[in-house]
Amino acid sequence: MDFANTPSFFRSGPPPGARLAMAVAASVALLVGDSYFGLMEQAREATSLALYPVQRAVNMPAQAMRHVSDFLSSQTELKQENTALRVRQLEMSAQLSRLQTLQRELDEVRKLNGIKSSYHQQAQMAETLYTGRDPFSYKIIIDKGSDANLKAGQPVVDASGLLGQVTRVQPLTAEVTLVIDKNQMVPVMVARTGQRAILYGYGGGVEIRYLPQSADIKDGDHIVTSGVDGVYPAGIPVARVTRVERNQGATFARIATSPLAGVQQTRYMLVLGEKQAPPRPPEPAPIVKKSRGGKKAAAEE
Repeated sequence: MDFANTPSFFRSGPPPGARLAMAVAASVALLVGDSYFGLMEQAREATSLALYPVQRAVNMPAQAMRHVSDFLSSQTELKQENTALRVRQLEMSAQLSRLQTLQRELDEVRKLNGIKSSYHQQAQMAETLYTGRDPFSYKIIIDKGSDANLKAGQPVVDASGLLGQVTRVQPLTAEVTLVIDKNQMVPVMVARTGQRAILYGYGGGVEIRYLPQSADIKDGDHIVTSGVDGVYPAGIPVARVTRVERNQGATFARIATSPLAGVQQTRYMLVLGEKQAPPRPPEPAPIVKKSRGGKKAAAEE
């Protein structure tokens, strides 16, 4: 740069070399003074305080973008986590239902094995395959048939009481008519008093009919098989009395009962063997009498 041709109003002040030397000297003095005496500490604090709003304003867009990004990432992660938790909850609910079903079936099998030894006649465990096709009858199909030596008329029980009896036998399956079927009748007695009666199914439930008004029976009485029919062993729980109505002018009391066995939900059951009738007593020997002529003659009584 040609300072000789520079106008006079641009050449005011010391020359550039002197300015540089002065600036260097001032810088060194400030560095030394700040290093030893902390001269610039207050100046830096004041400058920092004055520039803080500017600094915040400059950094605000970047911080806002980071916050938005973190928020969107958190929302996405939360949605994915919620979806995974819902799926897990459904899986756990289904598993819990299966475990509850298995536990209930295991309890049924244990109870059946426990009561199997209480019957003197042979008993076989069977499983329900499906219900009968007729909606107006109450029958189930089990997985045992003539291959297991089942016969029509054999009683069927579960862990709680009497279910019904075998009414039809096929090679691999058998049909069991439940006690709540309208065509079923069971000779029973009141466990508390020994009063004998007949339990009738009426299509969905059971009731006792033709007991006189004076019969000693009340709510809560347990009804068991009487064993007088030659089909059902005595003492099998059948039902519980839920209501007794004695109307004036009526010949018989109206007795409502509820079955004790799981007639609508039992899966496992016991098929009892045929009731063994007592042996027939031997025929009495004929009485032999002597005739007057000394000959023996048989006389019938």
